[in-house]
Amino acid sequence: MSQWPVVVAGGAVVGYGAISRRLSTTVVSGPLVFMLVGLAIGPLGLDLMNRARDPEVTRTLLESALVLVLFADAAAVRARDLRWEEFLPLRLLVVGLPATMALGWLVAWPLLPGLTGWELALVGIILAPTDAALGQQAVSNERVPALIRGGLSVESGLNDGLALPFFVLALAAAGEGHGHPGVAVTFLRALALSGAIGLAAGWTGASVLRWSVARGWSTSDWRQFLALAVPAIAYATCVAVEGSGFIGAWAAGLAFGIRLRRAPADHGIRAQGPDAVQTTGFTERLGLLLASLSFLVFGAVILGPTLQHLTLRIVVYAVISLTVVRILPVALALIGTGLRPASVAYLGWFGPRGLASLVFGLIAYEEHLPGTALLSDVIAVTVGLSVLLHGASAPFLGDRYGDWFTQALRADPDLRENALAAHGGPDAPGTR
Repeated sequence: MSQWPVVVAGGAVVGYGAISRRLSTTVVSGPLVFMLVGLAIGPLGLDLMNRARDPEVTRTLLESALVLVLFADAAAVRARDLRWEEFLPLRLLVVGLPATMALGWLVAWPLLPGLTGWELALVGIILAPTDAALGQQAVSNERVPALIRGGLSVESGLNDGLALPFFVLALAAAGEGHGHPGVAVTFLRALALSGAIGLAAGWTGASVLRWSVARGWSTSDWRQFLALAVPAIAYATCVAVEGSGFIGAWAAGLAFGIRLRRAPADHGIRAQGPDAVQTTGFTERLGLLLASLSFLVFGAVILGPTLQHLTLRIVVYAVISLTVVRILPVALALIGTGLRPASVAYLGWFGPRGLASLVFGLIAYEEHLPGTALLSDVIAVTVGLSVLLHGASAPFLGDRYGDWFTQALRADPDLRENALAAHGGPDAPGTR
């Protein structure tokens, strides 16, 4: 790769960093800015980057970003986040996520001819995980009730990791007979072994951190580096044994967070809490930076070439995936919760597709399946539309929904959406 893409990427970071607070309340989101810069330096623009010339840069950047995001998100989730108000996050994950995968698979059958059954399943699975970063205003707007913000936040923090086993097994099934390991071998290596390695790495890393801090032997800076090393160790170990590094990193995050939250309060190393040292803070910030750069690379080497041979079927599927395929499963998952239709619609719309879908799609692309090209194009267009639509609509719809909630609360103080504020206070999920 030439040096000019590095210069452009650095300039994009400097430029967006300088006005990020100003843009945070507008329709111009960070992912949109970086994606547009990527389009400008890709084949549709200056042609400074393309997939053929820079395959390793693309894969390394996207995979590194996802590893850090998987680890940090899993480490941040608390068990009690899944128990609030009729298990709202649990409903979105246990009912909504599988239903989204299944519906995405079914809708793909008539719209994407030429793909095998398992490749169609991959489309539904890859486009099921959500990315809250693409609609940040939807989960950060304090006018939106904490219950709804918490549900979206916890869902996006866990659903990419929960989708991983489905993706790995579907990919193995799609590649079986094309020189790839079978489903049974994949299950043992990618799920059982990788999960065990990740849990061991996360638990050991957190135990070492607790032991060190209790004796005053470590500095706060190196605690941050220790947390960053844990997902790297888990990922590399899993890859070395031909397992799934992503499952290992996600499992490591779960174990790391659980172990730290059991630390005594005076250790100052718990994973959550307003007065605690945020041991995963550096990992989260680095993950955010790499994710932003990933959208730049996505615009340049994936979305740009895709737009050159766009078809109506791909666009139609992308639109349906972002609307019907997301909203119907969410509505199904929320039956019986007592949430108003406005809340169900808000939760249903804000299911943006982002980094996890990009990386899963890249992995599938590199497996050279018969329908690789079409599969990659569908994912690219869906994520590109999501970056545009969810980022642009988040500020407006967040304020509109906040207005509705304020009026509805005046008419009904026992509004279901306000239950978390009544019972949980400021430490509720989604307020951290």
